Amino acid sequence: MKTDELREKYLEFFVSKGCHRASSDVLVPTWDPSVLFTPAGMNQFKDHFLGKVKLDFTRATSCQKCLRTGDIENVGKTAYHHTFFEMLGNFSFGDYFKREAIHWAWEFLTDKKWLGLDKSKLTVTVYLDDDEAADIWTKEIGLSPDAVSRCGEDENFWPANAPSQGPDGVCGPCSEIYYHTPDGGSVEIWNLVFTQFNRVGEPPDNLRPLPSKNIDTGMGLERCAAVLQGVETNYHIDILKPIVLAAADICGTKYDPASDFGRRLRRITDHARACTFAIHENVYPGPDKQKYVIRRLLRRAVLDGHQMGMRQPFFHKLVPAVVEAMKGPYPEIQDTVKRVSDVIRQEEERFYATIDTGLNRIDHIFEQMVRDGRSVVSGTEAFDMYQTHGFPPELFETMSAERNYTLDWTGFRKSMEEHGIISDAQGQRELFKTGPVDSLKKAVHQTEFLGYETTSASGKVLGIVAGTQLCNELQEIGHDQSVVVVLDRSPFYGESGGQVGDSGELSGEGVLFQVNDTQKDGELILHIGHLKQGKLKVGQTLTATVDASRRQGIRRAHSATHLLHHALQKHLGGHAQQRGSKVDNDWLRFDFTHLKAVTPEELSAIETEVNDHVTLAAAVNWKRLPINEARQTGAMMLFGEKYPDVVRMVSMGDFSKELCGGTHLDNTGQVGLFKLVSEESVSAGTRRITALTGRGALEHVRSREHLLREASSALRVPVDELPGRVAALAKEVRELKKQLSSGPMRGGQTADQLLEEATDVGGVKVIAAEIPGGTADSFRQMIDQLRKKVDPLAVMLTSRTEDKVLLVAGITRSLQDRKVSAGDWVKASAKLVDGGGGGRPDMAQAGGKLPEKLPDALAEAQRYMAEALKK
Repeated sequence: MKTDELREKYLEFFVSKGCHRASSDVLVPTWDPSVLFTPAGMNQFKDHFLGKVKLDFTRATSCQKCLRTGDIENVGKTAYHHTFFEMLGNFSFGDYFKREAIHWAWEFLTDKKWLGLDKSKLTVTVYLDDDEAADIWTKEIGLSPDAVSRCGEDENFWPANAPSQGPDGVCGPCSEIYYHTPDGGSVEIWNLVFTQFNRVGEPPDNLRPLPSKNIDTGMGLERCAAVLQGVETNYHIDILKPIVLAAADICGTKYDPASDFGRRLRRITDHARACTFAIHENVYPGPDKQKYVIRRLLRRAVLDGHQMGMRQPFFHKLVPAVVEAMKGPYPEIQDTVKRVSDVIRQEEERFYATIDTGLNRIDHIFEQMVRDGRSVVSGTEAFDMYQTHGFPPELFETMSAERNYTLDWTGFRKSMEEHGIISDAQGQRELFKTGPVDSLKKAVHQTEFLGYETTSASGKVLGIVAGTQLCNELQEIGHDQSVVVVLDRSPFYGESGGQVGDSGELSGEGVLFQVNDTQKDGELILHIGHLKQGKLKVGQTLTATVDASRRQGIRRAHSATHLLHHALQKHLGGHAQQRGSKVDNDWLRFDFTHLKAVTPEELSAIETEVNDHVTLAAAVNWKRLPINEARQTGAMMLFGEKYPDVVRMVSMGDFSKELCGGTHLDNTGQVGLFKLVSEESVSAGTRRITALTGRGALEHVRSREHLLREASSALRVPVDELPGRVAALAKEVRELKKQLSSGPMRGGQTADQLLEEATDVGGVKVIAAEIPGGTADSFRQMIDQLRKKVDPLAVMLTSRTEDKVLLVAGITRSLQDRKVSAGDWVKASAKLVDGGGGGRPDMAQAGGKLPEKLPDALAEAQRYMAEALKK
């Protein structure tokens, strides 16, 4: 059975059991702070399980794209481990429970209408104390007791070890189904989780029955496909084997499953799928969070290729093979093949620029470890490899493990913190958070939003949250901490979709609550602010009034954002899609996909395009319609966004259609004026435009006109002649700099003269010289000039006055790679003149108080460098 057929059969089966068929959630749920990537099918239903939303259905089924890195070291080595995989699931929210879940799993696996697996090849496990599940398997399904194993909480409880170790919260026993392969092995293909308890505190008697019991099951698509297709590893199923073979072809080698190259090719295949899907959703390789995970996977695959002899970027060539294999269930990935390939190629080129030097450096570290008799790679060494050569520490750790070495993670993190670099590559955080707002969500579910039609409306107070407590009333005036008020209906827009929350006030008879911000939590609108007058009570009716002037400025900026998005697509190409935005009062920031800087000419055309649409005063309309109908109209749909079955489509004239929940103008003319302020890089492949609208744009233009008048007055030329005068001044400055750099320093010595007097230490030119009258700036300029002429080179230039000494040191990059530091060098010499200092590894400065000891400091500079170069 083909994998695509298996996926469809599973979903069809559970639909026949009354389950709602839910589409896959996105791989990167940016709205969920508990995870970096979607790790399981149940994640999109968390609020359903906890009763925080109104249930439109009580049973569901899905096939979910997932990404986990917890077992990354096993990828390619074992038959079944992946980072990217698909999870088939069926779920119950207080509806069916163990009996149905077990019977349906068995029916789907063994009935010839569905999978028709041999019953004798299936065994199951249950939780040690779960007699109910064990009885269903033996007495109702008919399994022999020998085919049902009872396991402890480490194996058959979710979360693992929850009863004894926690965390508190929703949990329950599970039952796993295993298939026994012809070679005598077994593979877990299905896990049925019975969430029936709430853990409270430490054992014993800490598992309290839930009033509403749930089902969360998961079956690995790739694992089940391997069973049905009779192959020994997931990587040989019909959607993965072609990618493995494509990788082998691109790397110019034959695929031998048992060889080291075979393991590397399987790992490359896995990482190619993960990177393709993540980058499709606009997660580009970068330094933190999801971006760091993708950089790590990508560079790990490139390193595998490098160790198979690849010396040029190759990984990006696998994207078409991934898309060809996965386009059936996920046709949208066909739209981004070029963009994804380009992003991967750019990251490959960055890594290839440093990989050989980095590998040589790692070999040098290992050799030094042998000489030192140590088995732990220091955190400093790992940090240097990450910062200087782009080697993620996990890659370094893997290479170290191959030599039976370990890596000092504590020291690495300390180095990251010292340099202000924190890489958040952690996985799952707190999955089921709880708090007063979450408790309120269970009872209230939603606030009716009225803000599309009005900025003022009455609403009943349903909840008050002060600190961490739900309150029935609030009467403290002038409290320090903000208070949250929830109404049954409100015109206030809660921050979402890049649009900031509204401000305004809630008022009633003798009551005034100032709303400084509005946020959303699920379907609740949270009015955040301070009580200014009277007493606030649950149940009272208040008038909610939005700051209409500020709201209008936000509307101008938000509608202009849609116009900007349209202009970017027109002038830069369809790849220029939104990757993030923030919309405030007559101000907007828009991040978009683009692999190079936008030229001044392009920016001018984009700004003109937006203002042309403003002058058209085209009508702005919106309507709610089914997602498929919106797609057919050509509405802009962002990669990586998950949309509900019914969406809100905002149209502007006949040129812009986007799915958007924000507030907008009645026509584009109300934008008034659109003015681009800046265009810059945010990260690799992502650009950012900042712009102003309405009064903000007008004030910006006026301030620039004022600056031009001031500059005109200072240079004593008309405004029209400013460019010519500035160009003339710039030319004069360049000529003066040229004269300074080519001529002798104040001490009379030129760069060439200093090089003639340099000492040769093992092929390295070492200069330690006193130059009377030299300054820190002139020394740095001279060192830069010298480093352009000679490599490898170490330079220390000094000067003195009656009571002070100045020392400036610099080295070339090749010496940094040998672990020589200009900062350490200059410190050693500064000690002899009763001073100190420091700086970067390539350039450092120090001062001292004993001018008469300068000759000793210069001698120490020569001695220190000679010793450093021996290591």
